[in-house]
Amino acid sequence: MAVRPEVSSGSTIGGPRPAPVGATLADQLAGHFTDRDVEVLAERYRHADPFPHIAIDGLFPPDVLRQVFDEVSRARVDPEKNTYSTYLKHRISDLDRLPPTARELVIVLNSARFLDLLERITGIRALIPDPYLEGGGVHQIGPGGYLKIHTDFNYHERLKLHRRLNLLLYFTPDWRDEWGGAVEFWNDDVSRKCASFPPAFNRMVLFSTTDRSYHGHPDPLQCPADVRRNSIALYYYTAERPDEEVKFTKSTMTNYQLRPRENFKKGRVHHLLNQMEIRWPLVRKLMNVARRLR
Repeated sequence: MAVRPEVSSGSTIGGPRPAPVGATLADQLAGHFTDRDVEVLAERYRHADPFPHIAIDGLFPPDVLRQVFDEVSRARVDPEKNTYSTYLKHRISDLDRLPPTARELVIVLNSARFLDLLERITGIRALIPDPYLEGGGVHQIGPGGYLKIHTDFNYHERLKLHRRLNLLLYFTPDWRDEWGGAVEFWNDDVSRKCASFPPAFNRMVLFSTTDRSYHGHPDPLQCPADVRRNSIALYYYTAERPDEEVKFTKSTMTNYQLRPRENFKKGRVHHLLNQMEIRWPLVRKLMNVARRLR
């Protein structure tokens, strides 16, 4: 369920006033919700189907996100390799390479004040941000692009931490639902789509990251040639995680899965190897050695 945040005074974040950045914005976001607001959000988060999640609209000052959009549109966003599972995706995962307003916003989203808000909503305590933005940062996907249904890597090898929470913040102005690109949430055997959220401007989606939190936007985008699906993606970690969330031991790989009546066409062999590496750490080690030698 998407939630438009409200406070008891009736005011909302993101009016025509000048946009604060940095510590001022962190304080504004953290203080935006009353305790009762947070209780309502936390209740909706915990009971969402098929796994804990929530979408919140209009939380950020629009002029900040428009500035992020303008700067990202002029920046060099490097393409990822096209594979059977992801197509036409671009990414900046280096904090120092992010355009200035995007960099400041990421710092705010990784601040202690904002982490406290995330912990209160999600119930996940002692969250730790990732200074390396492993797999995160600014994401762009163009017309025809997609990201197949998957679960994410569950372990940050460099930090030795367990991945617990994803944050997606969309910032393409005037995105149209008919262009597609909604993030879809599927049940744990990928037989049923349970929820989806179009990448509307100033929409933040939070969801718990486990080995069963299947998500993606698997169908090719139908947006015009000069439009991109833009998002900031951030991941948060903890030192430990509940045993019931673990299916693959300390996996650093993405687990792509087929929807009903879908196939990976030319990617069948790559998908088989992917599944072997995820399920058997020894195979993963051998494949890593082979890649280094190659």
